[in-house]
Amino acid sequence: MHLSNGKTKKFSKTEGAHSKTRWIIVTGGVISGVGKGTTTAGIGKLLSGNFKIVPIKCDGYLNIDPGTMNPFEHGEVFVLEDGGEVDMDFGHYERFLNINCKSEWNLTTGKIYDSIIKKERKGEFLGKTVQVIPHLTNEIKNQWKRIAVEEKADVMTIEIGGTIGDIENSWFVEAARQLRKDVGDENILYIHLTYVPYVKSAGQQKTKPAQRDVQILREAGIFPDVIIARSQDRLTKGSRAKIALFCDVDEEAVIPAQDVHSIYEIPLDLEAQGFLSIIAEKFRFTPRNDLVEWKKLTGNITHYTKTVNVALCGKYTGLSDAYASLIEALNHAGAHLSTKVNVELIETTDVEQGKVSIDQLLSNIDAIIVPIGFGSRGAEGKISCVRYAREHNIPYLGLCFGLQLAVIEFARNVCNLKDANSTEINPKTKNPVVIIMPEQRKIYEKGATMRLGGVKSVLKRGTKVAQLYGTTTVVERHRHRYEVNPKYHRLLERHGMVISGSSRNGKLVEFIELPNLKYFVATQAHPEYKSRLEQPSPLYYGLVKAAVEKRYGKA
Repeated sequence: MHLSNGKTKKFSKTEGAHSKTRWIIVTGGVISGVGKGTTTAGIGKLLSGNFKIVPIKCDGYLNIDPGTMNPFEHGEVFVLEDGGEVDMDFGHYERFLNINCKSEWNLTTGKIYDSIIKKERKGEFLGKTVQVIPHLTNEIKNQWKRIAVEEKADVMTIEIGGTIGDIENSWFVEAARQLRKDVGDENILYIHLTYVPYVKSAGQQKTKPAQRDVQILREAGIFPDVIIARSQDRLTKGSRAKIALFCDVDEEAVIPAQDVHSIYEIPLDLEAQGFLSIIAEKFRFTPRNDLVEWKKLTGNITHYTKTVNVALCGKYTGLSDAYASLIEALNHAGAHLSTKVNVELIETTDVEQGKVSIDQLLSNIDAIIVPIGFGSRGAEGKISCVRYAREHNIPYLGLCFGLQLAVIEFARNVCNLKDANSTEINPKTKNPVVIIMPEQRKIYEKGATMRLGGVKSVLKRGTKVAQLYGTTTVVERHRHRYEVNPKYHRLLERHGMVISGSSRNGKLVEFIELPNLKYFVATQAHPEYKSRLEQPSPLYYGLVKAAVEKRYGKA
């Protein structure tokens, strides 16, 4: 198969940067949720042994970012080190590429329109009628190119959100079409991810949706070089040949991508299908990568020796994507402990309303997590789960809201402050053990106004948290407006709660623990955002290890 002319050669990172940046455009179709994010991350992983990869995600919605969206709308809001609230696919990019992404790499229609309107108001388009084409598409391309130059990128991967044919992503598709003329055909690769359903009644895979899908893409002016065909089972030889024929690509460029047990198998599967060789031929380089450790850890996820059950007690349990990074952090820890982590989603609103028995729900649970959450709905149900963990000595990890609720539960049932609460839940409580941060009180805009991004904390020597991190200073990512009320710090400590980590000025509680229990730890941060397959979050590792010891005993 020949995607480009010329002999295969190896080019250096400096040659790949700036004017010779290579571009990979990833589109998707048939259905949403087909896996563009994980596929784009997997492609980046394959290439990361050769080049510096910079990923961009383009989202069609008019929100500036997903920070104000309910998780049911858009899944998890992923928080970056620089404080950016971005699409959850950036979690996949960071976990696969082992990099810290930047908020400007997530381009939304809202961001692009905002930039255009500001320029128009300043008079930068005087005399011109500002239109989607060329002004909007030029703005998109200029931002892509600026990022490529500023980051000295060898390869830019650009994932266009939504499905092909959606109105709201059409300007990104048009910009991607135009980009080929700007950078040269030899420097750009178009990859389309499609879905091939299996119709049980017919006993066949059906390629017609994929054919129609690619037809819409071609009508938009993009002729894919590679088609990745997602399917429940391996794509048949006949289906592959049919897609190649009707979508006008070489059969070798139709890459089968059946469902996998773990997303971390994706780069391994793509490599096995010869995908890296296709890219190497197009961009004329000698491929190299080292996936030995990656393969070993992925194998530990799929071929485990132990199993534990972890209860995730939240109120967005109807959509597992709302807790994507959390679930992946458990998988990372499990991979290093050769342990399968079964995540049981517990709807705390049902617990709160007495629809289910908490004793029944948690009787076979080895660890409990109470995650992020906003507002009062389900809060009392979460507090009941915290109490169950403390009283039954079940390993517990509280995250953000989960720390605040652990403090409330402890204040009520150990410190005997029966009406202890957060002012977020009950503004009239007489014992506000959790309050809004002073700097947040006069903030009325909701977008990007929380305490966001990487924050340094100081850990108390000798605590479980300090032992897990192996240091007394850590940087974890935050996303919150409320804090543990400083007026109650001493009372909590007198009754046995250890404030094991604080902000640098000592005012904010960042970590707590109950040292008399097997594992009872909570943090105001979100350590799941920085967890990686090769380097799991210390707190999640500690939780899964404690869960293994609870079920199997110490090794």
